[in-house]
Amino acid sequence: MSNIPTAGYGTLAGATATTPPTTTSLVTPRPWREFLDFSALSRPSSYDDAMIRLRRNLSYFRYNYAAVTLLIVFLSLLWHPISMIVFFLLLAAWFYFYFSRHGPIVVFNQTLDDRTVLGVLAVITVVALVSTHVGLNVLLSLIVAVVFVGLHAAFRVTEDLFLDEESRLLSVVGTQPLRTNYTPI
Repeated sequence: MSNIPTAGYGTLAGATATTPPTTTSLVTPRPWREFLDFSALSRPSSYDDAMIRLRRNLSYFRYNYAAVTLLIVFLSLLWHPISMIVFFLLLAAWFYFYFSRHGPIVVFNQTLDDRTVLGVLAVITVVALVSTHVGLNVLLSLIVAVVFVGLHAAFRVTEDLFLDEESRLLSVVGTQPLRTNYTPI
């Protein structure tokens, strides 16, 4: 956080204003009701439309897709107790580093992006579970998860998603067009 001295109109000389810290797109949990809304599913009109939906939904529902993938992997490990213990330890790491953090992760003065954190945790999870000799289970569960996530992301309509908070605010406040033809004084 930086303190920037300001002495403009309406401020006291020497008063400081604090600026909020800039974060690199922290993962936002989306409501499960919105994620599982079956009325928002429709067949894409073309391959390009499906790819646009896929990119937008993967970005918007990133938290939900990660949770669903972990649930599918968990269900594939129900009959492997050692792998379940490893999975619960990894789940604690996922919870700490991905699901419940409130700020960006900084390593050696470098801020890590959410996608980097997601990728590193995914690789660590797969390697740790494969090392417990459940490689086929993990592979099959990841294939099922990728198929589910891909189908949901391709068939989920994206017109009702707000990718940035400014557009969400505008949709709540009103949809008045912005005036840009001001007369100079």
